[in-house]
Amino acid sequence: MHQTNNLRAIDLNLLVVLDALIAEQHLSRAAERLNMSQPAVSHALARLRRLLDDPLFTREGGRLMPTLRTLELTLPLSEALSQIRTVLTPAAFDPASRHLFRIAASDFGTSLLLPGMMQRLRQKAPGIDLVVTQASREAMVAAVTDGDIDLALGVFPSLPAQVEAETLFEDSYACLLDPACQPQPFDGLTEALYFDAPHILVAVHGEAATEIDMHLRASRKTRRIALVLPHWSVAPSLVEGTDLILTAARRSLKPAGGRLLTVLPPLPLPVISFSAILHRRRRADPALRWLLSEIREIAAG
Repeated sequence: MHQTNNLRAIDLNLLVVLDALIAEQHLSRAAERLNMSQPAVSHALARLRRLLDDPLFTREGGRLMPTLRTLELTLPLSEALSQIRTVLTPAAFDPASRHLFRIAASDFGTSLLLPGMMQRLRQKAPGIDLVVTQASREAMVAAVTDGDIDLALGVFPSLPAQVEAETLFEDSYACLLDPACQPQPFDGLTEALYFDAPHILVAVHGEAATEIDMHLRASRKTRRIALVLPHWSVAPSLVEGTDLILTAARRSLKPAGGRLLTVLPPLPLPVISFSAILHRRRRADPALRWLLSEIREIAAG
């Protein structure tokens, strides 16, 4: 009975405010997110501080930095609100409704999934609009965490606790090269030739440590990167007529033709897991669940 009375004394809206403050780390942005006035959010924060007997946030510049107590609450709070939304929100999403989804993906991901996705949306759900942006892997994770986008599509080796991933498909690496420009006579891609050759690295923002290079470094090996560029779609066209080698996901190399050759890497490389990631607080969102089911079917096909 005592616990029930304590629950009656708690305004559950305060937990929604706390969740928004954790996500935004800014008072006015949290107020905008909640469609509340800034004084109302300040008042709610003061009540939360009294209720939890902790300052919850400290000001650093223009940001509200979470205290240790707030960090401890972040994951259980997100999961609790997700369960509450599951109970209170409609069980299904109506694809005939108007809705806007914000997605981040590399051009590799968009080239694989976006054509099929747009065909489905125009046929089944013409009222749904998409905004697709491209960013580095770290920026996509941050945008999901901050609530700036609904989900991101890509390869994510590590994620914060509040972000979850669903693997859409797995792929393997392949090497694209122009055999006419390799040392002659060319008799296949050997490990020695692989490490002697110059390579193309695709990275959105300059030089970056890819899964390939981290894997090679663990074996105390390195390759020479002769070109770094941000576009998967352009990279294959730069191989023809050069001694450059592009090591990339096999699916991204399908358009290769002419005199180019696609071969297996001469050494073992990790499997590529292509995933959709979203914030844990959004996993009960019927609209997002519907979109994920569509993406899942496209990826499977």
